Amino acid sequence: MSIKILLVEDEIQLADSLAHVLHKEGYQVEVAYDGNQGWNLTMNHGFDLLILDWMLPHKTGLSICQSLRRFKNISATDDMPKTLADTPVLFLTAKDTLDDRVLGLDAGADDYLIKPFELRELLARVRALLRRSQKIEPPEEETSKKILVMDDLELDLESKLAYRHGRLLKLSEKELKLLEFFLLHSNQLVTQEQIYQYLWSEDQAPSSNVVAAVIRLLRRKIETKGEKALIHTIYGKGYWFGVQENLKRV
Repeated sequence: MSIKILLVEDEIQLADSLAHVLHKEGYQVEVAYDGNQGWNLTMNHGFDLLILDWMLPHKTGLSICQSLRRFKNISATDDMPKTLADTPVLFLTAKDTLDDRVLGLDAGADDYLIKPFELRELLARVRALLRRSQKIEPPEEETSKKILVMDDLELDLESKLAYRHGRLLKLSEKELKLLEFFLLHSNQLVTQEQIYQYLWSEDQAPSSNVVAAVIRLLRRKIETKGEKALIHTIYGKGYWFGVQENLKRV
């Protein structure tokens, strides 16, 4: 299935560069350089994802998103597919205050990326939004190779980016490797020695309590207030990674 993305960005050089990268990833991309053109394309073509700059000539990205979401209350016609109002929206913007982020999300945006950003993070967020969309499901073979998932936590092995309920997790290299180990061995008991051998080579030889320290740091970042615990300590045996409901007597 060809995935169609609309990119609306008034910085021509940036827009063309991003479109080139998205094309290389296999997406079909349309580009608009102002808000009116972007809105017209949105209304006349079916897209699987909109990537909108916030500040655009003629019609802002915020206005486009707000207008799109209003169609949820309008009956579908041949000219207005009922899925149009649910098209995922990713904002690209230099606005980085909390009030701006809240405004964008309240307008109906699904995600928010602050300029400047790394291309690998943009691509990871595009993949995440498309996975969450009911219209697009990644091939099972590709998912098993590149994406590790536990409940609402995802690790993109290609970009080395992790998300919890859509929230980007800022993890160190060692924390990422530990999370990868846990996801590869989810729902099973693992020992401290197994973790130790996975994270460090023989010539590194850190102190014996370093595994517990890294686990403690990772737990703080992936288990914020209100989120399910995923890392469970099995005293005297090791650790178990998964949701509490699946934790069996070990």
